[in-house]
Amino acid sequence: MKGHGTENDFVVLPDLDDQLDLTVARVQALCDRQRGLGADGVLRVVRAGVESGAEWFMDYRNADGSIAEMCGNGLRVFARYLVDAGHQPQGSFVVATRAGNKTVTTHPDGSVTNDMGPARVTGTSIAAVDGAGIGGFAVDVGNPHLACVTDVPVGSFDLTVPPGFDPAMFPHGVNVELINVIDPESARGGALRMRVYERGVGETRSCGTGTVASVASWLAGQGRTTGSATVDVLGGQVFVTIEPTTSTLTGPAVLVARGELDKSWWDALA
Repeated sequence: MKGHGTENDFVVLPDLDDQLDLTVARVQALCDRQRGLGADGVLRVVRAGVESGAEWFMDYRNADGSIAEMCGNGLRVFARYLVDAGHQPQGSFVVATRAGNKTVTTHPDGSVTNDMGPARVTGTSIAAVDGAGIGGFAVDVGNPHLACVTDVPVGSFDLTVPPGFDPAMFPHGVNVELINVIDPESARGGALRMRVYERGVGETRSCGTGTVASVASWLAGQGRTTGSATVDVLGGQVFVTIEPTTSTLTGPAVLVARGELDKSWWDALA
C-alpha cells in the first residue's frame, strides 16, 4: 500500500503476524524513488502484544532504514489503512508506537486526528542553515525537534544541505523546522508556515511531529504553553492544538495505491 499525509509519503507494509525480516537494505530499497516504490519511510503494520494496551503497533522506519520513535503523518496514514482494510471500524482506537500509545480518530472525510502526547519544550539551541545560526526551541514530541521561528522567508533556505546542530544536545540527530508566522491571531488560533529537514530522510513535504513542535515553539516564544494554529507545509495544511498534558494533530490521510511486492526482488535484498 502507498499513502501520504500532506504529501509526506509512506509504504504501508502489512505484517500482521510479525513474519517479515525488515532489514535496512529492504527499507532503503522500498523507499528509493528509482529502484523501489519511493517514500519518505515505511510503516509496518503489526499486531501489538496484549500487554501493550493496543491491538496494533506502528513500526516506523525512516527512508535510510533507521528506526524512528514516532511519525505524526505516518500515524494518520497507518490509521486510515487499518480502517480501509477492515481491521478497525471508523472512529477512535489506540495504536502502539515506540513513543507510547496514541489514540487516533478517523473521520468520514478521510482526515484523521491523532493524540500526539505531550510536546515538551526542553531548552533552546541553534540550527546552522545557509551559514547562519537560527535560534529555536528543542521540543520532544516522542522524537527530537529543533523548531526555529524566523523572519526570513522559509522558502529562501537551501535544505539540500543538512542543517547543523549541537550533537551534545541531540546525540541521536534531530528534525529541524524553519517557521514563519503568517498570522498570530487567525480564526483558528495562529497561522504558521513550515519547512522541515528530517533526520534520516532530508527535506520532506511535511512532518506531523514537526508541525506539533513548530506550534509548541511558537507558543514558547510568547511565554505560552497552550494554544492552537494551522500549519502550512509544502504538501498542504494541518491543524495543531497544544494542551497542558497532550497535543493533537488533524490532517488528511490519503491512500493512493495497493499491490504486491515481487518475491524474487524482496529475497534478493536479504
